[in-house]
Amino acid sequence: MMKNEELVIADQDYARLAALQGIDVLAEELSRATVVPVERVPGDVVRMHSLVTYVVEGLGERRQVQLVFPDESDPACGKISVLAPVGAALLGLRTGQSIDWPFPDGRMRRLCVERTVAPAK
Repeated sequence: MMKNEELVIADQDYARLAALQGIDVLAEELSRATVVPVERVPGDVVRMHSLVTYVVEGLGERRQVQLVFPDESDPACGKISVLAPVGAALLGLRTGQSIDWPFPDGRMRRLCVERTVAPAK
């Protein structure tokens, strides 16, 4: 069983994300991730193109988003860039895991992943 601080990232996603140089927050997440072949990523791990339902604890806000690469981002359609604060926070988490994450307003928010739907192959 994984510890909460462990992140799993698919090798295909890692290669494309690593090319997005100069993004400190994303680089930090990638540096602590366990990279595995895409076929070995558990279905409940948030990866690129996953549909994710999460709760912002303390605010009671529940949202469903799809985690996408920056060029695919469309917040109005629920497509959140991995470079957005919430996108970087969710990457690599599993259903049931939480993370404390600093948001642009300077406040820490705790995000809890309620449900993850793996992308279609």
